[in-house]
Amino acid sequence: MAAGIMVALGGKLVYTGWIDAQTAKNDVLKKEIGKLDVQIADIMDLQGRRQRLVARMEIIEKLQSSRPKIVHLFDDLVKAVPEGVYLTSVKQTGTKLELRGVAQSSTRVSTFMRNIDASNWISNPQLEVVESARETPNGGSSFTLTANTVGVDLDSDGSKPKKVAAK
Repeated sequence: MAAGIMVALGGKLVYTGWIDAQTAKNDVLKKEIGKLDVQIADIMDLQGRRQRLVARMEIIEKLQSSRPKIVHLFDDLVKAVPEGVYLTSVKQTGTKLELRGVAQSSTRVSTFMRNIDASNWISNPQLEVVESARETPNGGSSFTLTANTVGVDLDSDGSKPKKVAAK
């Protein structure tokens, strides 16, 4: 009987040792999992920062590429304005331009619209309002027209600009 008790106590000690060893291993794994969770949170934070930086870079690239376009747009606008037409306001919203001004006659407004249509940077002029301008000393007509800005690419030989749809 004493041998049976000794075997039972020995078995209990062995199993208790195994359980303690496994508990220690589980504790080590829990600590490592906690460390990995912290690292995963850091990685997620870095990915969010990266996405924000990429978005900023795209905005900066877009602004950098559009810098010379405004110069060309104003240059073409100045060339399109015929004698006897004076612009009082130019407003751009997206690709749409709103042009307000005073013209000596409605014929000059028509000439202005034809010049816009021939432009490489501005297209599709549409007359919104024409009314006699009483506040101007020479009379004439005040007008509001809208037009669209367009992008420009060069032909394959690089010599002549051609209109492309605005983005």
